[in-house]
Amino acid sequence: MSHHHATHGHGPDGHHHHHDHSHAPEVSERNERVVLTALVLTASFMLVELVGGLLSGSLALIADAGHMLTDAAALALAWVGFRIGRRASDSRRTFGYMRMEVLAGLINALTLFLLVAWIAWEAVQRLRQPVEVLAGPMLAVAVVGLLVNIAVFAILHRGDRDHVNIRGAMLHVVGDMLGSVAAIAAAITIHLTGWMPIDPILSVLVCLLILRAAWSLMRSAFHILMEGAPPDIDIQVLRQHLLDTVPGVTQVQHVHVWSITSGRVLATLELGLSPDAHPGVAVPAVKRTLEERFGIGHSTVEVLYDPAGPCALDPATEEFHP
Repeated sequence: MSHHHATHGHGPDGHHHHHDHSHAPEVSERNERVVLTALVLTASFMLVELVGGLLSGSLALIADAGHMLTDAAALALAWVGFRIGRRASDSRRTFGYMRMEVLAGLINALTLFLLVAWIAWEAVQRLRQPVEVLAGPMLAVAVVGLLVNIAVFAILHRGDRDHVNIRGAMLHVVGDMLGSVAAIAAAITIHLTGWMPIDPILSVLVCLLILRAAWSLMRSAFHILMEGAPPDIDIQVLRQHLLDTVPGVTQVQHVHVWSITSGRVLATLELGLSPDAHPGVAVPAVKRTLEERFGIGHSTVEVLYDPAGPCALDPATEEFHP
């Protein structure tokens, strides 16, 4: 095999190109409305919980407000992702602003690490020298927090649960319910026993929830920014599947698969075809397989050809001759 050309449409440079600009399913306005409602509710109560934590002296409430910040950030990213998905690409940003969602996720994760470090430091100080916590206000705020989380979960449940951002936000809210339960447990313990160290101890447990969410978010964002293959796609499996299922394909090489943002997967690859195969049939079949079997909605496929072989490109007409 010598040089290669892409296989469809005549570009200004005389090469044949075959690009597919289909994207992930269109975002419904219902999904966007569901996420925005949940975001407003979560962000509003996060501020209430923060103020309640500061007034009652409860570090567990402040930590839970921090965990609600992770919920609000997840919902904000989902909403921003929906909004950005509508913005058209231009000559300078050919994929539009899709990657803004990933950059925001990375910044969010780094902020959460700083928040966890502060709460952990404050918890150590309070274990050394306990601070009085007002159990009544703390309990009231924590109970309302749990009810808000349940409401947010119910709202998100009405959206498209297959959407990656909505599913991620729902997982955040489940984690935050645990944070609210921890704060309720701390308030009841303080009210019944007066044992103040329970507050910083449970705040550290909530921090572990935040840390887990932040680490997962950072790893996911970093993987996308490093153009890593999506975790559910194995390149070797993809290559073998094309060889086994698409008639006429004899070689699959230089396979690159990556995400432009969450749920938007792209691929480029080169095909070698048997003498009796025609690019006009093989390439659409490969692209259809990539979309249906692997969820890759945007692919660029090039066909390797031998100038002396049975599927040569005539330099004069730039057409394939079998």
